[in-house]
Amino acid sequence: MQSHRRRAALGLLAGAAGLASGLARAQSAAWPSRPLKIVVPNAPGGTSDIIARLISKPLQDALGVPVVVDNRSGASGNLGAQAVAQATDGHTLLLADVGSLAIAPVIFDNLGYSPERDLKGVTLLASAPHLLVVSPGVPAATLAELVALSKKTPVSVAIPGGGTPNHLATVQIAQTTGLQWTPVPYRGGAPAVADTAAGATQAVLNGMPATLPLVQAGRLKAIGVSRATRSPLLPQVPTLAEQGLKGFESGTWQGLMAPASMPREHLDKLNALVVGLIRSPALRAPLVQAGLEVQTRTPAETDAHISRERERWRAVVRAAGGAIAGTS
Repeated sequence: MQSHRRRAALGLLAGAAGLASGLARAQSAAWPSRPLKIVVPNAPGGTSDIIARLISKPLQDALGVPVVVDNRSGASGNLGAQAVAQATDGHTLLLADVGSLAIAPVIFDNLGYSPERDLKGVTLLASAPHLLVVSPGVPAATLAELVALSKKTPVSVAIPGGGTPNHLATVQIAQTTGLQWTPVPYRGGAPAVADTAAGATQAVLNGMPATLPLVQAGRLKAIGVSRATRSPLLPQVPTLAEQGLKGFESGTWQGLMAPASMPREHLDKLNALVVGLIRSPALRAPLVQAGLEVQTRTPAETDAHISRERERWRAVVRAAGGAIAGTS
């Protein structure tokens, strides 16, 4: 009798374990179970925002739940990144650029979170070069002319956040060419570009996707592109390397991140969906037309890429020294 009872008890335990396992699988398969939020730690209209809004609708269709883009700018992108790092709802993501993911961690002593510990990569998304542009009223059409002009009166340069790749690249240009400039801080690329187009500032170095439309509309004048070869979208605009900055390249890349607490199966599901979507002709074509190059990775490859980029930018920050202060 006791043996029979023991076998019955073991059977009940096995059944309960099987039921729990089945429920866990069902819950995992049902994810996401509520709206998904993509936090962009920059103002609307910038490159990260453009990508987030481009992928949100097809991702929503694929997942069957609303996908909302939430712009949280401030503190050079740190506010939005911190909000995602501390999220516990399992439905909050971060779509950020190299500034938030690789540069801020080596500039700021206290972010309020640890990027390495609190965030996991889903995938890289895209990369793009910077465009150096000036407002139409600036009497300069080349880098040499802009430098010469600045030596009479320093050029006001819009900076989309202290310590951003735009900022560090501008510091490098100034240090190499002798450009005399006055930094004017902004909370994102879109307002920085808009103010330069309006003449409130004279120049800005910013990502191509957010800047190109204003160049094409004649509201900004392109001085140079920061890639190894000329852009097929602006073949008449020389590279900065052609204009004396030998080997100079700068730009940005975007990555999709999740809180470290997100289960691996959810990361893998997101990776497969987002990589498939962004490489599809429907999404790839507008990205390329905006000046972006699609760059996808696995979650592990994304984390490794960001780690390498942090070390690269750590060296740049050390070389820039005090020149990066005062524009956050």
